[in-house]
Amino acid sequence: MLGTQKAHARLFYEFDLETHIPENHLVRGIDRFLDLRELHADLRGFYSHTGRPSIDPELIIRMLVIGYVMGIRSERRLCQEVHLNLAYRWFCRLGLEDKIPDHSTFSKLRHGKFRESDLFRRLFEDVVATCIAEGLVGGTGFAVDASLISADVQKQTSSKAEDWDAAIIDPSEAPRAVREYLDTLDEAAFGAATTVTPKFTAHADPASQWTAARKGPAFFAYSDNYLIDTDHGIIMDVEATRSVRQAEVGSARTMLDRTERRFGLRPDWLAADTAYGSEENLVWLTLKRQILPFIPVFDKSERTDGTWSRSDFTWDEEGDRYICPEGKELRHSRRNYSDPGRSATGMRPRRYRALKADCQDCPSKAKCCPKSDVRSINREKYEIVRDFARACTASAFNEVAQRRRKKVEMLFAHLKRILGLGRLRLRGPLGSKDEFTLAATAQNLRKLAKLRSQSSNGAAPA
Repeated sequence: MLGTQKAHARLFYEFDLETHIPENHLVRGIDRFLDLRELHADLRGFYSHTGRPSIDPELIIRMLVIGYVMGIRSERRLCQEVHLNLAYRWFCRLGLEDKIPDHSTFSKLRHGKFRESDLFRRLFEDVVATCIAEGLVGGTGFAVDASLISADVQKQTSSKAEDWDAAIIDPSEAPRAVREYLDTLDEAAFGAATTVTPKFTAHADPASQWTAARKGPAFFAYSDNYLIDTDHGIIMDVEATRSVRQAEVGSARTMLDRTERRFGLRPDWLAADTAYGSEENLVWLTLKRQILPFIPVFDKSERTDGTWSRSDFTWDEEGDRYICPEGKELRHSRRNYSDPGRSATGMRPRRYRALKADCQDCPSKAKCCPKSDVRSINREKYEIVRDFARACTASAFNEVAQRRRKKVEMLFAHLKRILGLGRLRLRGPLGSKDEFTLAATAQNLRKLAKLRSQSSNGAAPA
């Protein structure tokens, strides 16, 4: 006999939401480590003492965390999902009959009280502190990198550089994203990062950068910068910047300083790609911060015409000379000065030259200096620092450091493919900052819940 299901009307139900959420569900692991006990105290000064009670800010934060953890990009859809999903209701402390806030509430609080109180930054740092307390941060090796995230603008609504003048914009009549752009013109992460004027400027979000860094069609973007601990890939700091190399390198210093100031952690070594291998950055890392740089040196001395480059010559530190492949020496000076300071080696630019007689009779002159009588090599002021960085990348540990550096690239892949943050929904420098901070918080919470739940079940964290 074919059975059919009948819906029986009941006046009363006994329903315990707690028992319907599996013990191994992701939201349980995240809820275990999300501490919002100080939230109301932090925000009390931003609310009026009179009037109707507001929506609980903890509910908004929990909904935002769910949105970023589960990759729900639309706030309208987020409200629908929380309304329908029992696990999300449980995480947000909502009963079956409780109403879901309207999607417009998120925008009002994001651009108001949350941003004024810097709540998202506090939330992120609290989660990082929890990761440190749980033993997921070694503090020995860090890695840094940046990834381009498309801005919420189109080329059709942009102007060429010669048609855009920020000086004629009236801040009182400009949209919020434009006002934020004007406020960041002197910041190293945005307007002051470089003097090069972008080819196009977006009207709706002028702080976004027109870039073709992906070697494909150009687009407007922001750079999401991560500083991670390489033990378990925990994001130690996050920064939003303009999508230019100078801003990204500067953000690495900002994040390293902020991590040490906030958590008292300074790594023994840092791994990064060639974009961070400029002389200025290497000097800052090695001399000022005493951090070993496992970073390929950004070097433009290599020749492409088939002749010998500077790297083909051997540097003799004790003799203060270069030795060419034919065994001849290039010296800075061949005189004996009465003042030892004139011939002392130190951090200053120098020019090393071979003897004319050696070059004229050399069988390899065509490979060395075919257009000049003698071969000369310029040694930069901080070339000793660059040589030290080259020694680091040539060491046996560099393979380990570069393998661990891949974890930051995996985080960016997870950010775009799993969490869906391939394109921003908020505009302006503060909008990108909020999105990147919340996404980094979500990634740390997911990692924390996964690794700690594995440990509690007897499995070793990977």
